[in-house]
Amino acid sequence: QVQLVESGGGSVQAGGSLRLSCAASGRTLRTYATGWFRQAPGKERECVAVISWIGTNTYYADSGKGRFTISRDNAKNTVYLQMNSLKPEDTAVYYCAADSSLAMLVPTTPAMYDYWGQGTQVTVSS
Repeated sequence: QVQLVESGGGSVQAGGSLRLSCAASGRTLRTYATGWFRQAPGKERECVAVISWIGTNTYYADSGKGRFTISRDNAKNTVYLQMNSLKPEDTAVYYCAADSSLAMLVPTTPAMYDYWGQGTQVTVSS
């Protein structure tokens, strides 16, 4: 079992930056693909970024390419999402998730993930 806790969300103006953190406890994240997802009101949960368990492979949704960076610090058992040049359409609850199956290097489907955090709200105002 692994427990995930997100932090770093908040309210910013368009063009601002936030860094989200996903801290794991219970087990090391080193052997899990870890992803960031977001869900806006009335919309489906969508994949934002994923980092492979080995840390050398990443995926970014088109919406975040060039603006978001996912990284992991195995010593701190934490995965980060650096978000720059934020837009109002980035407003959502952001969730961290971990996939223990190793079936894919960078899984992008929520159903592939077996551990989820509680989420952190990101609000971007224009």
